[in-house]
Parts: sequence; structure tokens; C-alpha cells
Amino acid sequence: MIFNSYDDFKATDFKPRVAIMGSGPAGTTIARELAARGISVVILEAGAADYTEVSQDFYAGKSIGDPYFDLTQTRLRMMGGSSNHWAGWCRVLDAHDFVAKSWIPDSGWPIARTDLEPYFGKVRDILDLPEFKPDKPISDDIHWVQLIKSGAVNFGEKFHDEIAASSHIALVLNTYVTALTGDGKRVTGARIWSAGKDAGTLEAETYVPCTGGLENSRLLLWSNATSNGGVVPHAEALGRYWMEHPQFKGGDIVITNEPDVEYDVADEAFFSPSPQAMERLGIGNFGVRFIRMPYDGVKRLVADLACTAPSLAEWTAKQLDQRMRCAAQLHVAWELPPVASNAISLSTSARDHAGVPRIELTWHKGEFGRKTLLEGIRLFGETCAAEDIGRVRIADWLRNGEDFPTDQELAGHHHMGGTRMGTDVARSVVDANCKVHGMDNLYVGGSSVFATSGQCNPTTTITALAARLGDHLAHRMTV
Repeated sequence: MIFNSYDDFKATDFKPRVAIMGSGPAGTTIARELAARGISVVILEAGAADYTEVSQDFYAGKSIGDPYFDLTQTRLRMMGGSSNHWAGWCRVLDAHDFVAKSWIPDSGWPIARTDLEPYFGKVRDILDLPEFKPDKPISDDIHWVQLIKSGAVNFGEKFHDEIAASSHIALVLNTYVTALTGDGKRVTGARIWSAGKDAGTLEAETYVPCTGGLENSRLLLWSNATSNGGVVPHAEALGRYWMEHPQFKGGDIVITNEPDVEYDVADEAFFSPSPQAMERLGIGNFGVRFIRMPYDGVKRLVADLACTAPSLAEWTAKQLDQRMRCAAQLHVAWELPPVASNAISLSTSARDHAGVPRIELTWHKGEFGRKTLLEGIRLFGETCAAEDIGRVRIADWLRNGEDFPTDQELAGHHHMGGTRMGTDVARSVVDANCKVHGMDNLYVGGSSVFATSGQCNPTTTITALAARLGDHLAHRMTV
């Protein structure tokens, strides 16, 4: 069932056992899992079926620190959430991403990748994916990895008819949960704002915010502030340890021998480091996006090298009539460590139309981030030379220690952390089952529970975690 307003929903006799906030990949996946077990669930979606500027304005906020996107442009407030502008890039976090690393403080998850693997079949069905191919070593340090560019499933479109026909799911559009109320042990209700005014409180057995990697923290921070700590009783880490994937062009490569790997339909291949290389260099995970250029691109690169790297230009020119095939641009995305000072907080002066404080986001890539980028591209270059794949030129700004460019990608629009998973209540918000520490009936879905970010796009892991959480809730509520 789909309702366009909270008033329309209230006019029915539908009694939800579970209230989910947000209809993006996490919220929709959890709801479908519960409905398949006969459990009634309401999805409260703050946006409409389609994009509106009025709704999107609720996402306005302030960024502090390194340059970042306008917060109204980096996520979407509508049915299907940010899957409406998802590019469809899929890969699950590596097994070693879940493991604590001695050189990265506060790393490690309370679950392993094997805990998600039973749900990969469902994830492939949801995201329309084939099975992933195993990584292929290029050397002891660098592996080819598969990053699938799927058909970019729009959850609002793919599951619209299924939800509309469901007797166990009620999707209520234009219905904004401004805060949860709680007594320090249980959530007692969800405050609703609709049609420009407060619309009362909705009650359910269990509550699951799935509003996104920024809004989950905002909702819980404001709920805690208005309930005297009654929603997140252990709030030391709430809003903290926020993470993104910086993305920049790190250099170019002149190719002499094509690596024996698979390229995708866009003529791109992807590479990442081995866990042993990461430990040896003391860096985080990273991904190199290898974008092939045609032969005329090689000639332009040689002309550029003649001014900036004469010896490499001379070597390259000698190869042109021999075994030179092409060149490639090297774009790098990488993991930032979980740092408490990278955080989401509530503005003390700016509020949205419902009176909820707007977000202030603080993030810095930091020296560890720069080290991961520089040492990562060096490692990739050393591997390419040793394996006679080609020669890498590191970007001038990176090699010279200059500031990050402001005219490149900046980051992946990947919002992770803020309600991270862990066992220490001082450094995490939810446990291994995504339940908020100290609360009986409050869970969190989405990438805000990521304890670390790895290097790959998060949607596939988000969906696997959501399928696992839906299964956990269904089992708990039916035994």
C-alpha cells in the first residue's frame, strides 16, 4: 500500500509492528524482508514520489573543513532515496576491511564478511547483479578487482508495484519523522510532521531509522536532545567517525604490455592493494580506476611529459613504434580512517521548516589520507614497472605536496559512519545486529553503521547489511 499523506494512512486500520524511516536501499530491503515473513511494517518517507525543491531544502546544511558538496545535492529526499541518482557501481567490502588493523586506530567490525555472505544471493536479485568474479593477483602487492557497473536499480521504481500491492507494507510519503521519543530503554514513539504542521505520534514495537549516512545521525542527535538522552543512552560516538571516499586523478600510465585482466564496457579496469602491502606501508585501502586512452592520447601525453618529465618522455617515445598500445588515466578512491573529529553535529542557529536543527558536517582528509593516496599510487607504479605493464607518472600536485585540486571529483557521495557498529559503547552506537546500545527496540539501517569504509562503493554492502538486519528482526519477532 502506498499513501500520499499521513492523514490518508491514519484513516486506515493498518497497525504496523515495525516503523522504518526512509525508503532508500536499506529501508526498502528491510521492509521487504519483514513483509515476506508476514510482519506488518510502515515506511515513513519524508519526501514525495518525485523530486521537489521544497522537500530537498530540508537537507540544507553547512560543511566545515575540506571542500565538500552542497548538502542538498549529495543525497535525495524522495521515494527510493539516493538510489534515484545512484550510478550502479557494485562491490562488497573486502574481507580484510572488517578486520582490526594495528596501524589504523578504531578500525575493525564486530562482524566478519562471512556474516554477510549468506545474503549475497538476495543482494544480487535486488541489485540485478551477476556473481562477482574472484580477485586476480597482478603481483604480491596489487590485485585486479571487479567493480560491476550494474543497471543502477532505482528502488522507488523497481519495487513500486510490489509495495503498492502488499498487504504487509504501508509506504507513507510526505511524512517526516522529526524525532523519536524514548525512556532510555525503549523508543516510545515517532513524532510526525506533515502538511506543514505537527501531526502527532506514531507507535510501533520496533523502530529502524534508514534515512541515510547523514540524516540518521541528525535524527538521533535531535531525538536525544529532545528526550534528555532517552533515545541513545550511550551517545559518546553518536555523529562521530563520519567517513567518505575522496576521489582524485592521481596520475597517468603509458602502457607497454596490457595486463591480463578484464576491462568493462567503458574500457576501464580496477585494482586495489593486498592486505600485506597495506600493512607494510601503513596505509588504508584504495582503488585505482584504470581508464584507457586511445593512441592519440598517448601522443598528447608524450608532449606533456617532454616539459615535465623528460626522461620518461624519452623512454615513452622510443616505445611508440615498437610495442606501445595506449595510455590510461589513473583515478584513485581511498579509505579514510575512522576519526572522531570527522563528525555530524546540529546547528545552534539554523533550522528546517519543521524546526529541526540543520546539519553541520566537519571532515578533513588528514595526513593519513594523503599518505594512502601517495603511497598507493607509488605502489601501483612500482608494480606496473616490475611487471612490465608500463610506466606511471604521478600527478604533479600530488608529487609536489600541493593542496588537493578543487576542480576534480572531490569524493564519491558515500556517507558512512556516524552511528557506527562496535562493541565499545564509547566508540560505537550500534551492536553487531545494528541495535542501538542499551535500547530494546531501536535499530539503524544503512551505511551510517559502517565501522570502516574500505575503498569500494557502499551500496552493495548496505543492501547486504539490510537483508541481514531484516532477517534478524523477522526471526526475533516470530519466535
